[in-house]
Amino acid sequence: MCLLYFHPRGVQESRAGCKLSALEQLCNLIPQCQIIAAPPLARVLSDWRVNSPAPTPPQEGFSGLIERVTFHSEETGFAVLRVKVKGHRELVTVVGALANVNVGEWIVVQGNWVQDKEHGLQFKANFLKCSPPTSREGIERYLASGLIKGIGPVYAKKLVEKFGEEIFTVIDQYSARLEEVDGIGSGRRQKIKAAWAEQKAVRDIMVFLHSHGVSMSRAVRIYKTYGDKAIETVRTNPYILAKDIHGIGFKSADTVAQKLGIARDSIMRALAGVMHALLEATGEGHCALPKEALIEQATKLLEIDVAIVREALDRLLLDGEIMHEPVGRHDLIYLPYLRRAEDGVAALLRRMAGASSRLPPIDVEKAIDWCQKKTGMNLAATQREALQKALESRVLVITGGPGVGKTTLINSILLILRAKNLRCLLCAPTGRAAKRLSETTGGEAKTIHRLLEFQPASGGFARGATRPLECDVLVADEASMIDVPLMHKLIQALPEHAHLLIVGDVDQLPSVGPGSALADIIRSEVVPAVRLREVFRQAASSRIVTNAHRINAGHMPHLQQPGEESDFYFIERDEPESIQQTILTLVKERIPGKLRLDPILDVQVLCPMNRGNLGARAMNLFLQDGLNPQRGDEPVVERFGWQFRLRDKVIQTENNYDKEVFNGDIGQVAGIDPNERELTIRFDERDVLYDFNELDELSLAYTITIHKSQGSEFPAVVVPMAMQHYLLLQRNLVYTAMTRGRRLVVLVGQRQALAIAVRNDRAAERFSGLYDKLVGTEP
Repeated sequence: MCLLYFHPRGVQESRAGCKLSALEQLCNLIPQCQIIAAPPLARVLSDWRVNSPAPTPPQEGFSGLIERVTFHSEETGFAVLRVKVKGHRELVTVVGALANVNVGEWIVVQGNWVQDKEHGLQFKANFLKCSPPTSREGIERYLASGLIKGIGPVYAKKLVEKFGEEIFTVIDQYSARLEEVDGIGSGRRQKIKAAWAEQKAVRDIMVFLHSHGVSMSRAVRIYKTYGDKAIETVRTNPYILAKDIHGIGFKSADTVAQKLGIARDSIMRALAGVMHALLEATGEGHCALPKEALIEQATKLLEIDVAIVREALDRLLLDGEIMHEPVGRHDLIYLPYLRRAEDGVAALLRRMAGASSRLPPIDVEKAIDWCQKKTGMNLAATQREALQKALESRVLVITGGPGVGKTTLINSILLILRAKNLRCLLCAPTGRAAKRLSETTGGEAKTIHRLLEFQPASGGFARGATRPLECDVLVADEASMIDVPLMHKLIQALPEHAHLLIVGDVDQLPSVGPGSALADIIRSEVVPAVRLREVFRQAASSRIVTNAHRINAGHMPHLQQPGEESDFYFIERDEPESIQQTILTLVKERIPGKLRLDPILDVQVLCPMNRGNLGARAMNLFLQDGLNPQRGDEPVVERFGWQFRLRDKVIQTENNYDKEVFNGDIGQVAGIDPNERELTIRFDERDVLYDFNELDELSLAYTITIHKSQGSEFPAVVVPMAMQHYLLLQRNLVYTAMTRGRRLVVLVGQRQALAIAVRNDRAAERFSGLYDKLVGTEP
């Protein structure tokens, strides 16, 4: 045994001179040595022995054929593979990170064997490389894996039988020969060739992005956006990804930039950061940001000197990328299109408000009497006033809550106008809202985008000032959902003589997009507006209607008595787990049993927010397992953090004009084709195909946020109310949720949370200049 003794003075000298590494080397050379030392050094050496890393074992390596991909995350690249390796009787489990992987590929790995407590012996690889297979068996499995659209197990077998190991060369260089295989015609052959070329290009992009910190799930979109120049484009300016690619934000683009060596204090990064901060603000409903607030947010985001941020902002202003305008109390910075939209809405509405009616002469009193006889319904005083203003004014706003007769009023106005052979057009912001408007008025209603003939290629509208709509009167319903840019496009497309009726409930949540157009228009008093307040007798018998009005007035809703039948219920639960379980029971059993509804399609859970175990995301996963568990061998698709199953209820999360599907549209998974790598979603009576790589446009919709529910109406609505939603517990949020239910509304949760929401009428401020421009107070 070796004995070593060190004096405390020597310890101090060692620390000062960083000589402890010599002691470490000595202890490594004599691992069984006994250390006799003064307490300070004894502690140092003891700590070192405990915390020093174990010696790294030498790495091993092998190669083999991938028999099964047990798991692969497109977000992180983490994969669990089952590999056939020469010399091993059983398949070897390999874990590691790969940009892309398919059954049948040949894999080369380096790493070490580990004994996992749960899964047993595994090979943990820190290096993995895949290449297309060369054996017939591997090639067939590779082609049958669903890698290439148009080739499933049947065609994979036929192709390998026909062309053997040369099949990849045939697809790549002599694709016409594919038509020699029975069942492959010109269309399928072209699809196979295109898919093969795309997957080769995408693989290169995936490897590049994965090595620079971006999830591989966006590679296909990047390829489709930039084509063969994808890698070159990203190298030149990685921040363009945040601007052009759905699902890639500033932070992801910034990660790529850092790995490419772009300095944190570079002006390129500062420019991107300022633009990102302003774009984020528009996503939160602002049309602009005060200059100092924008500088503060960008500086916080970038964590650089404020002088660089100010320089970037000045450069963006000089280049016209952003615009500056003092409005009201604020020094605002705009994206140019939002400033133009505000200016346009204000100018057009002020001009219309000052113009006289272009309708033919109408005796209003006679028209009202005639209308009441035709419909058998008497109009209230406020409805008569509104009808008269609608016939006399070029533009009118009609607002009011549920049950106050907005639909009856609109139908009466349309009846009179159509009797005069006037051309009336109806529109709403969403497909569901347009469908409801059609049902209640008996006339055709379109989404605003369809009415204005949106052009996907250009991103603009065919209808506008130079090619206006062909109408005498335009009715725009659910106007609380119309943001400032869309309001501008709509008014801009009106012919010179046309009348405009803007209809909506101003007490609901404002639009998801920038601005509070309806509220600003009403508040300005520039445009005539009528507020309907009287709840009609039939509507007054509904607890949904009466309680919605109570909440809107700041009063707690009337709650049902034990055993009392009602269309509104509050079920008190305190613990999140209890709230979750109660909601599942309601949606799955009690509500369908009582009202004979489909638990997936007819009962909608609405959440105040996305986050938390009672947020929309967690509740979606919980309800998916409870309402639609995976069945047997039915195909499933995992993409972008969701697992999609047959029968799942899904919601479109962005406008897709090519598919004519819009943000907020709800559908159901009707088919999954692993071979064609396509998902079929049924929206109402129409089937829409999605490539697997387009599924980031969809999310589960067993639960949606209350914001997403605007403009929609559901047979039954269930809403969790909990203190974990504290930041969003607002009166207009609960009011909006209440007014989404047609036959039944059930609130489940904590009474305190409901009380806080009812008391809180302070909606978050949205920075916008529209009000000031309407009233003419801008400089």
